[in-house]
Amino acid sequence: MQTVSIQCVINMSDNDFCAKVRGSLQKKYRRSITGRFNRALKVYKLVNEGDRVAVCVSGGKDSWLTAVLFKELKKYSDVPFEVEYIVMDPGYAQENRILIEQNAKLLDIPVKIFKTNIFDAVHEIPKSPCYLCARMRRGYLYSFAKELGCNKIALGHHYDDVIETTLMGILYGAQVQGMLPKLHSTNFKGMELIRPLYFVREADIISWRDTNNLSFLHCACRFTEKSEIDENLSKRKEIKQLIAELKLKHPDVEKCIFKSLENVNIDTVLAYKTGGKKYSFLDRYI
Repeated sequence: MQTVSIQCVINMSDNDFCAKVRGSLQKKYRRSITGRFNRALKVYKLVNEGDRVAVCVSGGKDSWLTAVLFKELKKYSDVPFEVEYIVMDPGYAQENRILIEQNAKLLDIPVKIFKTNIFDAVHEIPKSPCYLCARMRRGYLYSFAKELGCNKIALGHHYDDVIETTLMGILYGAQVQGMLPKLHSTNFKGMELIRPLYFVREADIISWRDTNNLSFLHCACRFTEKSEIDENLSKRKEIKQLIAELKLKHPDVEKCIFKSLENVNIDTVLAYKTGGKKYSFLDRYI
């Protein structure tokens, strides 16, 4: 597996820029981003003494924010842990690869980049290429992180991802299924996945990006290029729009969706799954 390490040598103007970005997280976004990041770490015990965390940088706003927050956390945390910053190149166009490398230097994040051919592998698949792409990416990230001696990978999923995924499961997947803040890997023993932006709102991430005049990648695969033309291909966009419409009449709708995952009443559901086995309400009905 070919690996490229970007060791960030930055000049004085870059230092000033990094200080500006860090300052925004300590001041303007201290409560909305840094505070919620720290809250998720504490509430869900995401980073513990002795951990070696691989922060997975896809090139988008969420993962870059996660990387910057972890770099700050490493400086000031009372909990001793180690961190690596990894980037998987699944077949990016040259300009996208260059943008990732430029942002690594700009934000002073020492990333390790490794290359795969995932985009080529899923491009011709007619159904669910995004699902397969995500599964393959996850496997490669776990594998590379384990090679680096890490026991956890950190992804950039945020609060809005949680509620959108919940609704997508109900409306399009006929299932009630949440997105946990951490989970054990089923295929890589001893590895965990953590989501430290679990309480952070996407609007605040966008605001942080724009305030600091940062430019990041969107998903750069060929299928996404098509979905930009035909929005019917993106169920997540439909869900975003639905939530926005509901919020006009019910301002707390997002909070209610999120809280519903903490208030599941098993006594009132027809059936549920746990440990890979399905149970019916009839199993306990007298």
